[in-house]
Amino acid sequence: MQRILKVLLAVGIGLAPVVMQSTNQPVWGQTQNPQSEEALKLLNQALKQGREGQPQQAIETLKQVLAIAQQLKDRRLEANALLRIGLIFGIIEQPQKALEFYNQALLISRSVGDRTLEANTLNNIAEVYSKIGQPPKALAFFNQALVINRSVGDRALEATTLNNIAEVYSKIGQSQKALEFYNQALLINRSVGDRALEANTLNNIAEVYSKIGQRQKALEFYNQSLPITRAVGDPAEEAITLIAIGGVYKDIEQSQKALEFYNQALSIFRAVGNRAGEATTLNNIGGVYKDIGQPQKALEFYNQALPFIQSAGYRAFEAGFLNNIGGVYKDIGQPQKALEFYNQALLITRAVSDRDVEATTLSNIGLVYSNIGQPQKALEFHNQALPIRRAVGDSAGEAVTLSNIGAVYSEIGQSQKALEIFNQALLITRAMGKRADEATILSNIGSIYSKIGQLTKAATNYEQAVRITLEIRKGVAKNDRSEFLQQKLGTSISLVDLLIRQNKADSAYEWANLATTADLIDYARLLNAKVANPDAQRAIDEWNQLYQQLQFLRQRLQEKFSDTLSQQMREREAKVNQQAEAISRRFPEVAELFETTPTDIAQLRASIPAGTTVIHPVLLTNIKNVPNTIALFILTKDKLTVKLVPVNPAELDNLLTQTHAQLTNRFNDKYLDNLEKLYDLLIRPVEGEIQATNPKQLSIIATGTFRYIPFEALYNSKTDKYLIQEYPVSYLTRLSTHSLQATRTKNLTSAKKVLALGNPIPKDPLVLPGSEIEVKSITQIMPGSEAIIGNKATLATFKTQAPRFPLLHLATHGCFQRGGCPKLGLEENILLFADKKLNIADAALLGLSNTDSIALSACQTALNTDSKGKLLIGDGAEPITGLAYLFERAGAKAVIANLWSIEDKTTQEIMVQFYQNLKQGMSKGEALRQAKLSQINSHPFFWSSFVLIGDAQ
Repeated sequence: MQRILKVLLAVGIGLAPVVMQSTNQPVWGQTQNPQSEEALKLLNQALKQGREGQPQQAIETLKQVLAIAQQLKDRRLEANALLRIGLIFGIIEQPQKALEFYNQALLISRSVGDRTLEANTLNNIAEVYSKIGQPPKALAFFNQALVINRSVGDRALEATTLNNIAEVYSKIGQSQKALEFYNQALLINRSVGDRALEANTLNNIAEVYSKIGQRQKALEFYNQSLPITRAVGDPAEEAITLIAIGGVYKDIEQSQKALEFYNQALSIFRAVGNRAGEATTLNNIGGVYKDIGQPQKALEFYNQALPFIQSAGYRAFEAGFLNNIGGVYKDIGQPQKALEFYNQALLITRAVSDRDVEATTLSNIGLVYSNIGQPQKALEFHNQALPIRRAVGDSAGEAVTLSNIGAVYSEIGQSQKALEIFNQALLITRAMGKRADEATILSNIGSIYSKIGQLTKAATNYEQAVRITLEIRKGVAKNDRSEFLQQKLGTSISLVDLLIRQNKADSAYEWANLATTADLIDYARLLNAKVANPDAQRAIDEWNQLYQQLQFLRQRLQEKFSDTLSQQMREREAKVNQQAEAISRRFPEVAELFETTPTDIAQLRASIPAGTTVIHPVLLTNIKNVPNTIALFILTKDKLTVKLVPVNPAELDNLLTQTHAQLTNRFNDKYLDNLEKLYDLLIRPVEGEIQATNPKQLSIIATGTFRYIPFEALYNSKTDKYLIQEYPVSYLTRLSTHSLQATRTKNLTSAKKVLALGNPIPKDPLVLPGSEIEVKSITQIMPGSEAIIGNKATLATFKTQAPRFPLLHLATHGCFQRGGCPKLGLEENILLFADKKLNIADAALLGLSNTDSIALSACQTALNTDSKGKLLIGDGAEPITGLAYLFERAGAKAVIANLWSIEDKTTQEIMVQFYQNLKQGMSKGEALRQAKLSQINSHPFFWSSFVLIGDAQ
């Protein structure tokens, strides 16, 4: 619960929603006397108190000014005091009190004919209505102020009012209207030379771009603002900008960059003695550490911020901080400490009548009691929260609370009561367009039906939940995707498991394969991968903008429900879906980007070449009420079978991690035991089914941690052979009519020739001397082949020449490991050419439609592990499978790459043997197999890393 950034900063540094009149000179027109001088002194004192984060003291000081004004019968002074008191109440979230004082000021400003003061007051009234979720009223008052500002020629106040109008449009999801008004304000700011307001408006524009997911655009505007704030010597505004930049970096998962900017802001606030800004920044830093899994560091920063909040009397914000701290203790399994802080927050919310935060705190307490096995106490607190949610009109909170109540009833076995409550929550989430929450509730309903034996209803609800998840995950921001997918993973696993146990193997596989495809699409989307057809790319770009607008509307609707906004969201949703269907019909090659419905299994099997058997292991683990198993799907053109194999998830993780470590260490001679265990787990249970198909090719669809293990190295102790000695082994990214289309089409040319590129940067640390020998040896095998070496190996030359050759070979550095390749000085996801680096997101622009295979030699790939060496799977597909998917979409029928780097000599030998085998008429799969078999007596390190993904024919 981190709700304090903007509001608390406003208190701390005296920001107002409008430009206030200067307090350096009297703001009233009477002759000065000791009382009026005292009033001026008090006004300046109140301003100082506001800047130092002492709102209650500022209010008391301003009340003294008010008394003096009334005694002097100085109506302008009285109005200014009322206006400033209202401003403080607005900042500390007492909107009704703020309106009370603003309305008194408005009457006085009109009675004395002070148009500027009237406009100022109208702006402040409008700001309150904006905060309490009444945008039409806010716009009405802002527009009254705008007319006055223009009539009196006050350009600075006109610009401020335009900013405020823009903010309302931003809040209700009309980002283009917001930008329109912000840009009007920006022009005025620049024309009058108001650099401070120019910086403020640039920040506002950046915030809009950040909200609609255009984070780079946001950084562009924040970085325009930052030098201005420094130039005008406004440290507070500079710090706010630094915090905003830090927030963007936090959003795009660059935690260290976020901390860098937050710490710069912290230094400034401390230097100027701004305790409120300091506390806010400490809170933000704590939030970063919480997000990256460092709860103790998060607590350290939250606890530094808390004393200031308490000493300054920010009671509502104190409750927010206490909730933050309680949340960390809940996450680290200290429920009693969590309850201690939540209960402190609860007392405060009731004392200050903050009903919204009171309900949130009650829900938090209820969740803790659920976690520690006290369902009746959990219900007690959730049921206290529910009427408050309804009373304050918090529809989103009401749905969450109902879901929490439903979960408790489900846990204690009251299934019908749980279904009743969940269905109430479902109606609300659908009305609000909260698709992710809708999917969660449908999954919960499915789980209940599964427990009470109504399996058809369970499957129906699970299917709806998975379909929604697959639809919305394409728009989930990168920083949210990992958590989102982790939360939703259980539904697809539950669905696949349920369908298998109902003997509906075909349906189970349709969903499992669709989830695999979605992983690949996510990977491509994270990289902003291009498509070859420029018209299709333009259509996709337009659709992405539309989808981001839809997501923004959903976000605004979740924050505050309104019928108008709901209608806008529904209209935008319909337009997004219509446009997706139109793109899919017009450009079939990109249809799967929008697909959320599984392809019929008969159609999928028809894509499998005769003689090929597909093995697709799917992990069904770590989900409540689902037994831990691996589903081993075996598919041929004519048949699909599946077998569930029990597995211990922790033991499997350790086995895979150890096996990978052994295979990548050529000096480790203990590898056979683990390779045998994996064979017994993944192949032995379906050995009979595989043999019955009499396969000429085994094609593996490896997902999750299985992507890091070469299946050809699995060891059959009964025959004393590796799997590759028994069958040709290749890989598929997923099963689809598009991915296997090439296997049903014979090569258009019988002439086999290679375009081979090598050693494009012949200097340290990028020199690859062995690659020149490799390239020359390969091109000598097949007549008509061509080698491009050294500084001639440019990207431009490759693009020009590649369409002439069915076989492409790149003996160059490629970096596909997360965080880049520091030893080589290369960023992640690039291929190196002599003149430039190719981002693999642009693979579709290489012109690979005639490419039979593309081999990537000398490329750097790596896996992610935790501190204990366990393999980690992150967002979407991992590098090799994801890379193959990108090249496959670009037109290449197969990709040959290696799971880890090996020394030059063996690489040359295997690659040369591969092309010699191709020349003799072998298929790609058999050619690579025989090349690897020539090294079979050596450590698997040397031969098992080479994998062929795609068409092995």
